[in-house]
Amino acid sequence: MADQLDLNLLRVFDALLREGSVTAAAERLHLSIPAASRALGRLRRAMGDPILVRAGRGMVPTPFALRTAPRVRSLLDEASALISADRDLTIGDLERTFTIRINDGVAATLTTAAVEATAAVAPGVVLRFVAEGSESTEALRDGSVDLDIGAGDVTAPDIRSMPLYRERVVGIVRADGPLGGKRHPTLAQLCRYPHVSASRRGRGRGPLDDVLEAAGLQRRVAAVVPTSAVAAFLVSSSDYIGLVPSRLAEQYGRSLGIRWFPIPADLPEIEVCLLWHARLDADPAQRWLRETIRDALNAPS
Repeated sequence: MADQLDLNLLRVFDALLREGSVTAAAERLHLSIPAASRALGRLRRAMGDPILVRAGRGMVPTPFALRTAPRVRSLLDEASALISADRDLTIGDLERTFTIRINDGVAATLTTAAVEATAAVAPGVVLRFVAEGSESTEALRDGSVDLDIGAGDVTAPDIRSMPLYRERVVGIVRADGPLGGKRHPTLAQLCRYPHVSASRRGRGRGPLDDVLEAAGLQRRVAAVVPTSAVAAFLVSSSDYIGLVPSRLAEQYGRSLGIRWFPIPADLPEIEVCLLWHARLDADPAQRWLRETIRDALNAPS
């Protein structure tokens, strides 16, 4: 009869998929290499699949293992929440990796604060940031992502949301460029120079274009880049005008040689939120991480 899957075997499966190596998985779980190898054998028999197969000098997961990994991770999260719900959490002893999907527009200013705040009290915690790629909530549901940080509304009943902060969009130019000396350029002046648009979807049009159109004006978008950080780098070495979140401009403007200014238009603010799945509400480690990130981003500078 095939081996039955228990919680310990699922932990081995999760470690093997995360590490892609029996040796590394053994180190992660504080097991001997022979013990981890025997556990892989039991997993193969129980699941009827090789799980990991040799590829050159390394090992790669099978398609079945890749499909199963998020569900296993979700089960382990729920088991952890159930076991630890009524116990005090010793943050300093916490050893855990949290996967955070993050919007590119806020990553440049958020990751430093989040990493420093967690490392200060929980050196065993690893924050694994991954790019958006998709706003699908399935990654939160299946456990492949612990937290999602970005702009936008999610109304699914099983997804929880916490507002982190609101910020405005500002204009940026090279400090020694044609508009570098203008503290409050007009809309007409903004239309005299080419613009760079930051859009992960490759869009060249945004709310500013509606305002300009109503005023009988039009700007020329000469480049479209995927992130605000790339837009800032492009502006720093050109005569382009860019629109980026205010925190990015304030934090990196001087080091990049760019100057920022308010846009003379009523543009919508950006609300950055933190999202997670309802099953993680009771997990003390998850709750601590959410509160730590929130407090770090709103701490006085």
